[in-house]
Amino acid sequence: MLPPNARTRWLNGTCDSSVDMELFLHYSLIPSLFIILVLSFLQRREQRRERDDVYLLRNRFGMVIPLDFVGTFSNRWSYGIAFGATANKVMFLFSEGYQPLLFPQWAQAFVLLIGGIEVGLSHFPFFACLSSEFGLVSSILGFSYSLIWFVVTILYIIQCPHGQFVGSYETVMFYWPSLLCLAFLLGRFLHIFAKSLRVHLGWELQTEEKPFLEAHQAEHVRQLLRTRPRQERNKSWFQTRIYEWDPYFQFPSRMIGTIVLAFICLYLFIVIEFCVFVYVRDALDVFEGELESYITSMNQTGTPALLQVKELINISKEVWVVTILPASLTCVSYLFHILACYRKHIKRLWAGDKHFLPLKFHNPSSSESVVAIARYSGWQIAYILWGYLIIHVMQSLCGLAITYSLVLPVIHHQALEMLRGLGIGMYGLPPASSCNQRWGQMTSRSPWLSTTGFSAWIGMLYVDHYHTNPVLVSFCHILITGHRQRRLQQTIKYWCLNQSAGPRISARSRTRWLLLQTLINNPELVRLRKSRPGLGSQELTQVLLTCSES
Repeated sequence: MLPPNARTRWLNGTCDSSVDMELFLHYSLIPSLFIILVLSFLQRREQRRERDDVYLLRNRFGMVIPLDFVGTFSNRWSYGIAFGATANKVMFLFSEGYQPLLFPQWAQAFVLLIGGIEVGLSHFPFFACLSSEFGLVSSILGFSYSLIWFVVTILYIIQCPHGQFVGSYETVMFYWPSLLCLAFLLGRFLHIFAKSLRVHLGWELQTEEKPFLEAHQAEHVRQLLRTRPRQERNKSWFQTRIYEWDPYFQFPSRMIGTIVLAFICLYLFIVIEFCVFVYVRDALDVFEGELESYITSMNQTGTPALLQVKELINISKEVWVVTILPASLTCVSYLFHILACYRKHIKRLWAGDKHFLPLKFHNPSSSESVVAIARYSGWQIAYILWGYLIIHVMQSLCGLAITYSLVLPVIHHQALEMLRGLGIGMYGLPPASSCNQRWGQMTSRSPWLSTTGFSAWIGMLYVDHYHTNPVLVSFCHILITGHRQRRLQQTIKYWCLNQSAGPRISARSRTRWLLLQTLINNPELVRLRKSRPGLGSQELTQVLLTCSES
């Protein structure tokens, strides 16, 4: 009889679900394209062109921009949660699992590119509906589309909740982050709908459009212009050692989305790694059973070599499971460290300090910096996942070394020999300054600062520095505000002249009066004026000629 866990995995291996998530991803392009067309129809193009099709379309079907990766500070967490809803499909692409048909090796890159475009289009409505200015329509479309994804995912989990590796509730372990993100988006779209409906019914005033200068940027500049320095308050241990909150600084939506997506992808990667571990563990259990049967067939307790192999297998499995937690905590702390480094580096660039950068990165090209914006998020997530795997392997090796050098000698009553060997080892180690020299030689040969990942990080910092520098944005805001005020004053002046109090005067009489005033002020134009047949035209010309001669 199979054990419960194995029986659950065996039953789920024969589970036939009526919901195919890959097939649903293909069919989701139909409502996605419909939503994009509706939002594009509502969006008007800013520039008009003298073309017949523009006149027929009445300047409709503008470009739908889902997210500004540079200067967006509003709805940051909503965009981040929307990125989190795509985590399962992103991991699907990372694992190169998008291969619907058999293609030759040279075409695999194009297949993955098509898969990335399909995944992007299928999740495009989440971002487009969040950023659209037509809140009433976009909230209905976004809520409906999120509800479709939520219901289909729930049906898929209910029909086949278990898996072939972990066993019980394996599917739930994979899909609960996406369900949580979709539930958040449903609530967010309901909030947008309620707010837009109140504005449409006149119960609430329409909020102004996205400001050019954000509130935290203005406060940052105000703090720089203060004559008296702000008094430093006592900082807690957390603020001194770990992180201090800055009320005049906000992370852009791109950083929030990258961190949220990295968190969920890291969790999914750990689950996938544990599934692989379960598969390897079962294979090792089979091998261990065959080894025990071999030992039994020899009618002895076993040779020392076979017993040591069995002991190594058991210790390796235990150490691998134990080191999952410290490796995970290390990568999670590194994600928070990324945010802290981003704020520290961007503030140094705002202050004009580039000493923390190598000389070759002091003046990067604009094209490389713009490309870095597109590369950074994907590369950061890839580095986090590979970093977790490397850290986990290294910690497991360290765990094995500690177990064999400290734990097992005590268990086998060989503590004295262990201490004697440890002393000899410590005596034979080279001095620390020899170690430092070798480490310096290694880092000088392959410095991490020259990696492409670091180049993407620096390019991303420069783009954010140029586009979100509070001093520069405040200066541009002053110029734009002053220009708008001058145009407004001119408009009011002309409007007052046209709408002055008094009897209404026809446009023809006003034109004749302006003509008379022009001819009186410029007598030489009277002789050059062509006389037109009309009542009083010749008399007016004679009077003007007489006045000019006198």
